[in-house]
Amino acid sequence: MAAHRKPRQSPLGGQAVRTAATLALASAATATVFEGSGHAAPRPTPAQVKAEVDRLYEEAEVATEKYNGAKEQADQARAAFDRLRDEAARRTERLNRSRDALGAFAAAQYRSGGLDPAIQLALTSDPDQYLERAALAEKAGDRQAAAVTSVRRELAAVRQLRVRSEGRLRELKAHEAELRRQKAAVQGKLNAARTLLARLTAEERARYDAAVAAGSHDAATGGATAPDRADRAASVRGPIGTATGRAAEAIAFARAQLGKPYVWGATGPSAYDCSGLTQASWRAAGVSLPRTTYTQINAGRRVSRSELAPGDLVFFYSGISHVGLYIGGGQMIHAPRPGAPVRIAPIDEMPFAGATRVG
Repeated sequence: MAAHRKPRQSPLGGQAVRTAATLALASAATATVFEGSGHAAPRPTPAQVKAEVDRLYEEAEVATEKYNGAKEQADQARAAFDRLRDEAARRTERLNRSRDALGAFAAAQYRSGGLDPAIQLALTSDPDQYLERAALAEKAGDRQAAAVTSVRRELAAVRQLRVRSEGRLRELKAHEAELRRQKAAVQGKLNAARTLLARLTAEERARYDAAVAAGSHDAATGGATAPDRADRAASVRGPIGTATGRAAEAIAFARAQLGKPYVWGATGPSAYDCSGLTQASWRAAGVSLPRTTYTQINAGRRVSRSELAPGDLVFFYSGISHVGLYIGGGQMIHAPRPGAPVRIAPIDEMPFAGATRVG
């Protein structure tokens, strides 16, 4: 009986159902549109983009100096590991030669029969000949003992070198892991900066790039450019000083790098980061500087800002993350950041943190 019942009719007709569904979908779509509009972030202004990009570049420079330090330590650990490995190979070669010599002596002794000296004396018809042979045998015994001692000594040395090499290898792997972490940090900051810059219109980006290339820290905001500030600084502090000796050589080298690009981790000759430029400049003058800003600031005698002389290293930001080469007149040569080539700039354009005199 139940199989023959008519299906219950919907209180709404087919057209009514379709209309209701359409209205529901439209309502949902509208709600989605309004919800998206209500939560969409407003487009940042060029000034906001610039401020955030500046912050990211500063953080990238901090990570770059940490990367440079990790690379220096990794290079030193690798060099130490290679030296130990080479020494272990030389010791192993000596050990094998000693083993071969000992084996040859043992084989010769076996072929001679290794008779007891008393028996050899009983069998020989010439006592003088026996005594001569006995003396030779004693010397051979001394050589055998020396060969055994040499084998033991080389074996112990090889074992010790292998233990030290294993320790250096673990140290190297730890430094390489830190190197990868710092490299990822730098690349992450730089990628974030590129993403922000991509939000600018073509006109805004062109104005920003032109201002950065000219040395302005007021890009896209219409503020004073770095050349304007440099002129003011020079008028207040006087002309660029005259360097002498090694300082003059370092400055001459740095001047020859003007216009070359900033590349993080680079030490020349085609590109530099900030500490790479100062290191290369003083190396050209015969002075060896450590690799990072954190270590360069302790590479000489600290001087106050009022004592600055051409050739001094000038450092910036509270974290000592940037360095330039002072040339006098309130100006320096430095490698600023990605997109900004090596150039002359006033030391007032960044927060001054200290100075060191080297050479």
